[in-house]
Parts: sequence; structure tokens; C-alpha cells
Amino acid sequence: MCENSNRYGSRLLAALPSEDYQRLAPHLEPVSLPFQRVLHNAGEVIADIYFPTTAMISAVSIMQDGSIIEVGIVAKEGMVGIPVCWGDDTAVHQTVVQIPGEALKMKAEILKEEFYRGGALQKLLLRYTQALYTQAGQSAACNRLHTLEERLSRWLLTVSDRVESEELPLTQEFIAQMLGTRRSGVTVAASTLSRAGMIRYSRGKINITDREALELTACECYQVLKTEYQRLLGS
Repeated sequence: MCENSNRYGSRLLAALPSEDYQRLAPHLEPVSLPFQRVLHNAGEVIADIYFPTTAMISAVSIMQDGSIIEVGIVAKEGMVGIPVCWGDDTAVHQTVVQIPGEALKMKAEILKEEFYRGGALQKLLLRYTQALYTQAGQSAACNRLHTLEERLSRWLLTVSDRVESEELPLTQEFIAQMLGTRRSGVTVAASTLSRAGMIRYSRGKINITDREALELTACECYQVLKTEYQRLLGS
């Protein structure tokens, strides 16, 4: 049985009443997720779902030419494998570990059975689905209307919030893939933020050094999504 204390690494599980959590607890398996582990491929049947506790997972869309863009981030506020709650067992996007860490793993069938009981878990995951929907819509608008510098600031702040750290093990090449842009563009934008004292970066690592200034530089999407997640999930 998963220790009760493990639930508090996951904000979704921590939001459940004790009775609802205790029904899930025997089926939760603590697992370590290494960097770049693919949890689900697009079109693949979802056999297991994951509640990240310290890891961060990106949902990415892969084009025919091999180009990649991030369509969502999942960390301790969320769950990987949410389509099983929509009446489907098929992954829509590839989900891949971008910041290694821990998670709680569960068989998809167990979660689905609990979801269709109704009650607290169903209500919570429906709110989480609404948050994901808002994230996808806001990100589409952001990618079309805002500068790369604004988008980079927003993305770094979002990742920092999700992993609760100002030190982020991220390469510029990876960030370029997630933002759907050229690495050279990310280099220019990151250099601008660095010269302004907002971030410090070296190969494979970015430190946020002036969060207040970075928030002022980020586009409005950062606060819109942060407020929506807090409203819906209290996280």
C-alpha cells in the first residue's frame, strides 16, 4: 500500500477527501521517472496513469517532419493519462518526462472505475480538465500574439511554479522545441533576459534570479493561467 504521506506530493490527491483517497491508496505505486522517459505515445492505449510528485512531464505534438511543440505541462498539480476519464483509452499526445523525479502510478482501469463512481474524484478531475482546456486555448493565443521574449518568460515562470524551484535543468535546445521556435531565437531572448538580470544560464541549467522582473516581462497569459488553476484546483 502507498503510504498516506505520499499523497501530499500530488496536489490532486491531496485535494481529495480522506475516504476517497483511501480507496485509491492500495493501487498507487511510487515510481521514479528518468529524463526523457516516454510515458505514452500518441495513438497508444493508456494502460497506466501517473500523478507526478516531483517530476514534470510535457505533452507534445509531433509533426510529420519531426518537429515538436509542447501542448501542455503536467506536474504535481495534475495527472498524466486524463483521456481515460473522457471515455477513451487512447493517448492524444506523446507524454515525456522533461524534469526527472517521482510520481505515483496507477492502472488506468482502477482510476476509470473510481471516476465513474461519481463523487469527489470525478468533480476534481473535471475541474482539472477545464484547467487543461483553458491552458490549451490560452497557449494557442499566446503563440500567435506574443513575442518570444514574453513567451519564454511565461514558460520559465510556469515551469518554476510547477516544480517549485528557481533552478531549472533545461537546455535552450529543449526550450526551443517546447516553444515551437528556432534555437537561435531562444538564445537571443534568453540573452536579453540574462543581461537584464532576470535569469542566469549555463549549459543545461537556468536560474531565475529576479522573479518580479520576469513576471513583469512575461505576457498576460502567465497570470491568466495561474489564476485559473488556483480557482479550479486551489493550487
